[in-house]
Amino acid sequence: MNPTQYLVALLTLSLTTTSFSQSIIQLPTRHRHPLTGNRRIRADDSLYCTSWRFSVETNDAGAWSSIPARCQDYVKDYVSGDRYLSDSDVVAGDSLAFIRTVNVSTEGKDAWVFDIDETLLSNLPYYAKHGYGLLAELVNMLLMVQQLDLPLEKEYCCRLDFLPATARRHLVEAHKYSAVNQTNDNGVIPLTFGYKAHLQGIDVLDIEIFNSNTFNEWVDLAEAPALPASLRFYKELQELGVTIFLLTGRDEYQRNVTVKNLVYAGYSNWERLFLRGPSDERKLATVYKSEKRMQIEDEGYTIQGSSGDQWSDLQGFAVAKRSFKLPNPMYYIA
Repeated sequence: MNPTQYLVALLTLSLTTTSFSQSIIQLPTRHRHPLTGNRRIRADDSLYCTSWRFSVETNDAGAWSSIPARCQDYVKDYVSGDRYLSDSDVVAGDSLAFIRTVNVSTEGKDAWVFDIDETLLSNLPYYAKHGYGLLAELVNMLLMVQQLDLPLEKEYCCRLDFLPATARRHLVEAHKYSAVNQTNDNGVIPLTFGYKAHLQGIDVLDIEIFNSNTFNEWVDLAEAPALPASLRFYKELQELGVTIFLLTGRDEYQRNVTVKNLVYAGYSNWERLFLRGPSDERKLATVYKSEKRMQIEDEGYTIQGSSGDQWSDLQGFAVAKRSFKLPNPMYYIA
């Protein structure tokens, strides 16, 4: 891509985005209600949450900030169960079927680009401990009280019935709060109780907003396991003679622990590992990853395929001939 083409592509991409956050997008979703008149769809959590996951995986939902409260148990069961592994395995199978149609160059100029988190490595042990990405509406309310500086002597209340059962149990049992009408789960919680707990650092619902500090502490452990389907596909690519590049949103200072974790999980012999440097700060993931792919192409490689759990891993410019989206209903990155 020549300089003029690059500037046009970058300008076009910049005009189609509105945030420069490199982490999880925080946009309100509570007013997104299904238009269906089917009462069963509205009432059946499993049916609704399956459709919600379809919408976010296909990118129909666009930018989203949080898992709906009613889908917490669904997402937990999905990512910790066989369905997630099966979906990932099917994507890996489709990826392998595609690359087998390519006449791979003996000169090593056919490339595949992998994201790392939730693509090669699984951070499920971390997210299991931190609520699987759920941003509860109660936490939103606590933050609202803080931002608006509402007087805490007033009993701003919220109902328990919109919360998933696991969250209700935690709130009532773990914090020993006897809610009104507790027998039918339609109790009322004084928001002052929740807010004071929030100030004291108590996880009111045993869930939390994404915290980059605690996540980075997890990264430093270098213990994330491989996503099994991706590890198998990675090794198949090596057998076929495809050159592998790793492109992650992690920061440059995390290079050593990232390499350590990749080797621990069974990965080896990649061509290059790209991490965010100082010049990449505040760039949208879509822009940052597009620029790195263009650098690969400028070195004479043909990017035959790309794998990632986020659409921002795959879209933009200098895209692969085929892109493969792995499942991730826990968070969204622009």
